[in-house]
Amino acid sequence: MKLHELQPAEGATKSRKRVGRGTAAGQGKTAGKGTKGQRARSGGGVSAYFEGGQLPLVRRLPFARGVGFRDPWRVRFTSVNVERLNGFENGAIVTPDALVAAGIIKRSDELVAVLGRGEIEKPLVVHAHRFSGSAREKIEAAGGTVEELPWQRGGRQTR
Repeated sequence: MKLHELQPAEGATKSRKRVGRGTAAGQGKTAGKGTKGQRARSGGGVSAYFEGGQLPLVRRLPFARGVGFRDPWRVRFTSVNVERLNGFENGAIVTPDALVAAGIIKRSDELVAVLGRGEIEKPLVVHAHRFSGSAREKIEAAGGTVEELPWQRGGRQTR
């Protein structure tokens, strides 16, 4: 088989409809566009936005615009409450890697925020990117320490 012998399979292609070539061709006279009117003219028709002069849907529902907008600069933190930290042993160093190993968060490169729901009974050294005021107080009251990890905008951000 040679390159010039290639052709589509039988019945795979249809011949082009040649409109406006006389009445015998079946698409003569008005060429399948009906009789008169805007849509019968060359370049005729209206845009998808146009609704015959009625106020278009996108202008009638102003608050529906931009529904799927997500702020590209928003920094998303994965929150962990202090009650979840009770699973660690006394004096343990809790880092994002340790949280992943314990199954509390999914990825070690997520930004972690520790929040204050619940109580903590063990002294732990907690490393996270952000702490709420109540979480900081509860960890320190239990004899633990808090250390904020550095983070910057533009790193990996979780949903």
